[in-house]
Amino acid sequence: MSVRYALISVSDKSGVVEFARSLAKLGFTVVSTGGTARSLAESGIAVTEVAQITGFPEILDGRVKTLHPAVHAGILARRDRSEHLRALAEHSLGLIDVVAVNLYPFEATVARPGCSLSEAIENIDVGGPAMLRAAAKNHASVTVVVDPADYARVIEELQARGATGAATRRELAIKAFAHTARYDGAISGYLSSLDADDIRQPFPRVLTRQWILGQAMRYGENPHQQAAFYREPRPGPGLLAAYEQLQGKELSYNNVADADAAWECVRGLTTPACTIVKHANPCGVAIAADLPSAYRKAFATDPTSAFGGILAFNRAVSQECARAVAEQFAEVIVAPSFDPPARDVLAGKANLRLLAVPPGTSSNDLDFKRVGGGMLAQTPDIAPIDASQWKVATRRAPTEAEMQDLLFAWHVVRYVKSNAIVFARDGATVGIGAGQMSRVDSARIAAIKARDARLTLTGAAAASDAFFPFRDALDAIVEAGARSVIQPGGSVHDSEVIAAADQHGIAMVFTGTRHFRH
Repeated sequence: MSVRYALISVSDKSGVVEFARSLAKLGFTVVSTGGTARSLAESGIAVTEVAQITGFPEILDGRVKTLHPAVHAGILARRDRSEHLRALAEHSLGLIDVVAVNLYPFEATVARPGCSLSEAIENIDVGGPAMLRAAAKNHASVTVVVDPADYARVIEELQARGATGAATRRELAIKAFAHTARYDGAISGYLSSLDADDIRQPFPRVLTRQWILGQAMRYGENPHQQAAFYREPRPGPGLLAAYEQLQGKELSYNNVADADAAWECVRGLTTPACTIVKHANPCGVAIAADLPSAYRKAFATDPTSAFGGILAFNRAVSQECARAVAEQFAEVIVAPSFDPPARDVLAGKANLRLLAVPPGTSSNDLDFKRVGGGMLAQTPDIAPIDASQWKVATRRAPTEAEMQDLLFAWHVVRYVKSNAIVFARDGATVGIGAGQMSRVDSARIAAIKARDARLTLTGAAAASDAFFPFRDALDAIVEAGARSVIQPGGSVHDSEVIAAADQHGIAMVFTGTRHFRH
């Protein structure tokens, strides 16, 4: 009964040799299975095979190896129950104080193109989750480790006091239960997404997702509401959830929502760009040769709305850019990084939040919207812009300069709440109308915004997120000064709208793609 066992059985073998060697030096007998046992033995670590503990060999191609009372009794025995300890002694079983297990890579396997159902089934771990759950249940005495990142912490505590602390064991147990819950959710999600021919569909019959608390928010949409931000366990590169807050006060619910809207708009632009968002809508977007110029052009779209806005840049923020931004009041700035001189400039604005988001091209696999008693799910609106598939619907085709403005306006309009109208010229928005019940009203509001900002819409390009059901919205856009228009097309009254465009002598392009955003 004096032998201390550490059971190690891992698919992810990063750091496991060093971990096992440290445990052996601390007096643990290392017990292992299959490939893990071979890796440790090849590294010169004394390993006891599980079969030596159970007295039963691995069978069924390794499907059965740790599912045995000699393993689970050693994990589950309560150290404060004398009858448990007597039972172990009676059957010559030892206590297993450390369980380090991570599971067959099911999610990675089914993510591979062409993965078959039989491959997926063989990557469903059975013994691993059983050991993790047993160890996590008995965390009052057993240290369970599912993440290699926790190896060092466990060894440090064992070296310092001979045992891990109760708080550490509980935290690791919670992590283990979360891991097995996600694992089971991934399996049920995969299997319930298969159709009758075992072809995977985008929407499983059982949807289980897991998010981890990132931080509590200052408040929700309003101060009387509580809120929190949850991250996916492994957010993809380029997604906002990977942010690091470099300075500023706590974020609010609205700060994060608006920061995401700004970041998603700006990271899809390839030249230096700035997006300014207020209440979920862009109030200014621009591209330029450098970030300071892009910021000034974006700000000029609607200086009134930009006050207290959320800014996003798709390049590292320089000192010059920081100085330009510091002239106005902003709540949040999102960028891939901030140069040290820029940090020095912005440090004087103690409440301003700076969020650094590593660049990348990942997108969410599904977008969600909560409704009463349920949830809507859809694939994200990431349809690429392919101008080669567009159709010039009018007698006059857009000039090259107009086409560039149409491309830019079409990028921006997909990030504006519907009904959306965006006017653009020379790589900058010059008027944005958002969220109106009537497309005509959105056009009029965009013109009012331009007039208030002392910008002219004469010669501008205009984008509409959806088709014009009648010619009235097009007439309003042309009356405001637009000379080229881009829209999806597809209305039963397209011929009327095209005739109106020809009457006005403007160019109009149909994209065939709608971009409603609610």
